[in-house]
Amino acid sequence: MKSYPLLSTIDTPADLRRLSRAELKQLAGELRDHVLTSVSQTGGHLSSNLGTVELTVALHGVFDTPQDRLVWDVGHQTYPHKILTGRRDRMGSLRQLGGISGFPRRDESEYDTFGTAHSSTSISAALGMALAAKIKGEERRTVAIIGDGAMTAGMAFEALNNAGVAGANMLVVLNDNDMSISPPVGALNKYLARLMSGKFYDAAREGAKTVLKNAPPLFELARRFEEHAKGMVVPGTIFEEFGFTYVGPIDGHDLDALIPTLENLRDRKGPQFLHVVTKKGYGYKLAEADPVAYHGPSKFNPAEGIKKPATPPKITFTQVFGQWLCDMAAQDERLVGITPAMREGSGMVEFEQRFPKRYFDVGIAEQHAVTFAGGLACEGMKPVVAIYSTFLQRGYDQLIHDVAIQNLPVVFALDRAGLVGADGATHAGAYDIAYIRCIPNCSLIAPADENECRQALTSAFEQSHPVAVRYPRGAGIGAAIDPGLQALPWGRGELRREGRSRRIAILAFGTLLYPALAAGERLDATVANMRFVKPLDTDLLLQLARSHEALVTVEEGCLPGGAGSAVLEALQAAGVSIPVLTLGLPDSFVEHGDPAKLLSMLGLDAAGIEQSILKRFGGKLELVRPAING
Repeated sequence: MKSYPLLSTIDTPADLRRLSRAELKQLAGELRDHVLTSVSQTGGHLSSNLGTVELTVALHGVFDTPQDRLVWDVGHQTYPHKILTGRRDRMGSLRQLGGISGFPRRDESEYDTFGTAHSSTSISAALGMALAAKIKGEERRTVAIIGDGAMTAGMAFEALNNAGVAGANMLVVLNDNDMSISPPVGALNKYLARLMSGKFYDAAREGAKTVLKNAPPLFELARRFEEHAKGMVVPGTIFEEFGFTYVGPIDGHDLDALIPTLENLRDRKGPQFLHVVTKKGYGYKLAEADPVAYHGPSKFNPAEGIKKPATPPKITFTQVFGQWLCDMAAQDERLVGITPAMREGSGMVEFEQRFPKRYFDVGIAEQHAVTFAGGLACEGMKPVVAIYSTFLQRGYDQLIHDVAIQNLPVVFALDRAGLVGADGATHAGAYDIAYIRCIPNCSLIAPADENECRQALTSAFEQSHPVAVRYPRGAGIGAAIDPGLQALPWGRGELRREGRSRRIAILAFGTLLYPALAAGERLDATVANMRFVKPLDTDLLLQLARSHEALVTVEEGCLPGGAGSAVLEALQAAGVSIPVLTLGLPDSFVEHGDPAKLLSMLGLDAAGIEQSILKRFGGKLELVRPAING
């Protein structure tokens, strides 16, 4: 086991604040190694956390946390913060069932002042905290730490606009590492790059020196500030127009620059803005060379780096989407692909390479992505928005107002539908069935496997109205994929198993079809692959309702307002009365953990589905088949 002489003595940031500058530098080295070692053993976010080690040490060293509030944006950069705030020995449980979260959580630590897992929320939250302190007459500082990728979101600028005139004592630290998850895009990123480029920076610095040469004491002061603080004040920036005092850029890996600068800013009144430049993966050469690959790796050997598996893994739903997108784009020149800063995560790398003029990464701006797609659709294009289910929530008004009301033919490819495992409740796609099926003009398809996913995407693309296709993270059952572009019969499900007893019919939506089939075998139940949540196949539903004694619906989505609710509504509208058991995600947030374990805990694996049916109907329907093991 590795030895960390200094880090092992740090149980709270107060311990850190007793160290000398030299000891803090040693601590930063030990902290970086601990992050690399622990993430390599558990998996998790790596590149971004390696890049914030010195910044984290400096912030906790200068500010009186937790009395002073640190609000970390997203959470991909908070592992050093967790280690320094009493969770060092729990890093082995990171993102595992019952373990600590990969994101800040208020119920996990008093140092996690705000839960941040969706980006660009930190400035708004920090402003609220700062103004609360002002109202209550409390003397404390509030700091928001936000990445340059997260700064592309409109919400960040809404908060800056408010903070600049609110009179709050707060500091915004821009952690500029020239990356979000995918490489950043947009005018703001180009502005920051221009600010940091040699000619621009040198011109500003030399221009200041030229002016100050006529005043030797001031020139010496400027020289010393540049030499020791390694920062400069750049007037006239966009941030100053918002009412902030802008300082930077400074080296985010240099504690001799960070600590004095933060000490000065800590004592200033009003809104302050510090521009810090860091490098993703800093200190681990493999991550520095490929920060995207090391953004969220699984377990690996740090000495060897990430290795390709000896046997090719099963194709994922994301890869199915990426290949379909390229194939359909080759056939139809109207297709355009849109992603809100998730090129790799959504499987669009090959599409960008093959069809660069029809590829649009709009940055972390989900609202804009949806309305932008609507504008393209108005002009005869066929937009496909590749977006995680949890992130489409951020563009919900635009989905209704800008797409659905106008009945525009936009396809929404909803990756990460259902449980997502280690990322937990903030990233789970638990609500898309409920929040989409209630919108007029919108359709929703839940394919059961990889081949059906490809067919569902084709079906969606052929329509002249908004359609969403939901599919989970990772691989399915390994179904053989037809390379053609065959569509599904619109709005039609299919019978996959006919029970001899005609007692129970299980209606499965999405990939839970396969555990439903396993349970159906044990119970001699009929099993239907419903496929379409909206339009619901009411013909098949009523056929099964009239020929069976009870119905069971199964979905990997929230029960309130979900597919089971759609079935109940359709039966009521048809005047059909039959016992119905609805199985799905509970009306509570599901924590992080292995997806298979979570599904088992929730009774959504084959054994759980069988047991729920036996518990509800077993005595009445004489279902006495023995239980199955998984």
